[in-house]
Amino acid sequence: MSTTDPAARAAALSVALGDTPLLTDATLTLTPGRVTAVTGPSGAGKTTLLRALAGALPPGARVTGGSLTVLGHDILTLPPEELRRLRRHKLAFVGQDPGSGLNPRMRVERLIAETSPQRRRTPVADLLRAVRLPAGEGLEHRRTEHLSGGQQRRVALARALARRPVILLLDEPTAGLDADLRDDIADLLRDLADRDAIAIALTSHDSDFVARCADGVLALRPGHPVTTPSGPATPPAPAQARVSAAVPVGAVPAAAVPVVEVEALDARVGTGRSRRQVFAGLDLALRPGTLTGITGPSGCGKTTLLRALAGLHRPEAGRITLGGELLAPSYRRRTRDQRRRIQLVPQNPLGALNPAHTVGATLARPLKLHFARPADRCEARVAELLTAVGLTPGHADRHPRELSGGQRQRVSIARALAAEPDVLLCDEVTSALDADTAEGIMELLRGLRTDHGLAVVLVSHDLPLLSVHADLLLTLDGAEGVPLTKHRAAPSPVPN
Repeated sequence: MSTTDPAARAAALSVALGDTPLLTDATLTLTPGRVTAVTGPSGAGKTTLLRALAGALPPGARVTGGSLTVLGHDILTLPPEELRRLRRHKLAFVGQDPGSGLNPRMRVERLIAETSPQRRRTPVADLLRAVRLPAGEGLEHRRTEHLSGGQQRRVALARALARRPVILLLDEPTAGLDADLRDDIADLLRDLADRDAIAIALTSHDSDFVARCADGVLALRPGHPVTTPSGPATPPAPAQARVSAAVPVGAVPAAAVPVVEVEALDARVGTGRSRRQVFAGLDLALRPGTLTGITGPSGCGKTTLLRALAGLHRPEAGRITLGGELLAPSYRRRTRDQRRRIQLVPQNPLGALNPAHTVGATLARPLKLHFARPADRCEARVAELLTAVGLTPGHADRHPRELSGGQRQRVSIARALAAEPDVLLCDEVTSALDADTAEGIMELLRGLRTDHGLAVVLVSHDLPLLSVHADLLLTLDGAEGVPLTKHRAAPSPVPN
């Protein structure tokens, strides 16, 4: 194929699931050596477009208009064997929840080598360094359960690059990454396109990332796609807030009795030679009605802290109390009521939602488990929960595969809220959402904090968002064995 010939072309492509439109009149051309960004609000069809390019539309979805060719083929009508061959040798797709696509029984080095055309000679170390992961420090010997969400995302990207694809499709490749890593990934993609003439299509809500790497932008709106033929998007103004430790940024009700207290908590990740400490001597008090923001570079222990609070990661030392009662380190040894009171919303909702269950069944389960609600009352409460997170009662009949990444994230939040918890642990719940939807989620959390005294912990790399909504900002730096310190700062006003 000539480097001037299109690698893929969608012309007025429309896709629907039953009577629900998933994508409307999208026109896109992918050319070798160019990076094309697909932007737009959650639910506009960004993931659907990438999945169509990969020949992997959700079950039941169908093309209702337009055409699509990929490397000279009508990819949506290819026989299964030809489609598998095309994906293995020419296409690479990294989804929005890459961790759910990594075999948990395989170590990183095998995961990467598995997709290479020359497995025994795959330059695993070079690929790890290319995606800004350390080589030669034991990470290649870890399984995915011992990686942070950001590290899993980069392993999935290295795995895709090992295939040496002609077309690279990336769904929110910087979700859950800090600003420095985001810029590194942008530069890597730009270099890959220029050096290896790869045609790259990516979805993103991050205009700064798009500005750094994209040659062209397709802005999707439900029913109204808008193409920007060349040139990157306008980057946002740089964030002004920079913090280095636990900082009060709002009016924290110090007199309130903490619902959860953490004392001298130590945690390690990994196994064998690759085992390392991510934080030590951590103290934290979660008070009703407050939002605690946690930030820091990828791999510093943010997700580990949330999992320790939820009883899913056993700490090395320290104690956690709930309502003054000592919590068992393991989730299984906690009472049902203790489990209900602390709910975790994970970073990758696709891997946490049962694909065989509808959204309605998923939300009804905690209602039956914790409150013994009859079926008729469950249906009404499910509708309330879906409406509260910005979805419609009609989403109750869908399966996770029929939802966009942002919609799955909101279902995951609704499931946690169904248990009526005292503490909500949110791991990058806004990273895959557009700005308006993210702000809507934050306003939902603000209402729950105000009306019900919910204590929220939010892991995020979005410092402007945290500076507006957080009462306390905790920065983990990943330095082994170094206790966190607390600094006071003049509180900033919290918008009404």
